[in-house]
Amino acid sequence: MSLGPLEIGLIILAVLLLFGYKKLPDASRSLGRSMRIFKGEMKGMKDDDVRAKDEATTVRGQLTPPATPAAPDYEAEARAAEARAAEARARADAAQRSATPLDGTR
Repeated sequence: MSLGPLEIGLIILAVLLLFGYKKLPDASRSLGRSMRIFKGEMKGMKDDDVRAKDEATTVRGQLTPPATPAAPDYEAEARAAEARAAEARARADAAQRSATPLDGTR
C-alpha cells in the first residue's frame, strides 16, 4: 500500500490545520533537534559498547575482562593515619604544657 499525491496532500492539510502555519516551523525545528540528540545518544552507546569489547582481551578463545588495578592497602593507610594522629596529639600536648604557667594560675 503506497501513498498517492492525494493522500499526501490530505496529510499535509491535516497537519497545517492541527498545528497552524505559524507553529509548524518551530515544531519541525524541535523535531529535528530531538532526532539529532537521539542519533547522538545512539552513536555514543555504540561507541561505548565497542570500547568495552576492545578493552576485553581474548585468551585461547575465551573472552576475559581487562585487568583491574590492585586494591589499596587499607591497613597500612590506617596505621599511617594513626601515627600522624599520635604525633599531632603529642605536639598539641607539648604546646599546651608550654603555654600553662608552672604555678597553676592563668
